[in-house]
Amino acid sequence: MRGGGLHGIFDHIISFENLLDAWQEFKRGKMKKADVQEFHFNLENNIFELHNRLQNKTWQPDKYTSFYVRDPKLRHIHKATVRDRVFNQALFRVLYPIFDRNFIFDSFSCRDKKGTHKGVLRLEEFLGKITNNHKCYTFALKCDVRKFFDHISHEILLDLIEKQIKDKDVLEIIKKIIKSFETSLSKGLPLGNVTSQLFANIYLNELDQFVKHKLKIKYYLRYCDDFIILNNNRDFLIKLIPQISKFLFEELGLELHPKKVEIRKNIWGIDFLGFIVLPHYKVIRTKTRKRMIKKIIIAKKQLDDKLITTDYFQRLVDSYSGMLKWGNGWNLENTIKNGIF
Repeated sequence: MRGGGLHGIFDHIISFENLLDAWQEFKRGKMKKADVQEFHFNLENNIFELHNRLQNKTWQPDKYTSFYVRDPKLRHIHKATVRDRVFNQALFRVLYPIFDRNFIFDSFSCRDKKGTHKGVLRLEEFLGKITNNHKCYTFALKCDVRKFFDHISHEILLDLIEKQIKDKDVLEIIKKIIKSFETSLSKGLPLGNVTSQLFANIYLNELDQFVKHKLKIKYYLRYCDDFIILNNNRDFLIKLIPQISKFLFEELGLELHPKKVEIRKNIWGIDFLGFIVLPHYKVIRTKTRKRMIKKIIIAKKQLDDKLITTDYFQRLVDSYSGMLKWGNGWNLENTIKNGIF
């Protein structure tokens, strides 16, 4: 959908066309799951019922299914029902272009044509520029927001969304989604919703704008709740920390993680998004390498026991090979491909 997206977008969001397109996007890679197959078996009736509930203003989010994953740290995932995830996808399809155009270029999480690889490449580009092609050294301030998703304020988030969305029906349904989950009183977003990714970027776009336009920082990039600032003056970076902390706390109700604020000289290597970025090259982080090998070993055993297909195993290997080509990982890639564990 093109245009401003400020008024009259509710009908477009709940339209059969948009709901069916959202289903097509949602189901990719999920058709072997029982709940997705069940929804697909009565697809027309399920889409029709979802549309009617949305149109009649009777739709309410179902309860979430809770479970834990380790990727690599332990994460508490809350998964919505298939019906609600399809609708979240439909909502995301319309809201994303409205908000994305207001985001800074150097925000890399959950955005079209961005991602981890682009973020690492951009960091390399920044380092090359600020050091005049590595002829001098520089410093990197690396920060992490403490329990970001758990501490997102519903009220602040809704206020930010209302600055762009004026359709009252859309705002009401967004409010239902946001209020359907909380980690504490009126705080928190579920990690399992596609809309949570967009809402997180809307929330931390306030930080991005503050850093770029108030603090006038040139070399800044962010991926979700991790961000890096480069400057040749270490004292300048030290003075930024309380300013950023104050903004996060007063404007967004957030805090920097006290154990994940560090300043590193670039020649020591900068740890970012699974890579250690050094002058002229980058390497896979040691923990990432070990985790990849462990997952391949487990998958190989599952393949031998016929618990997974050869095609699934090969896709897993190919996905890791794609990551390895970015970070001086030829030896590890060769090990994985040849099954030498």
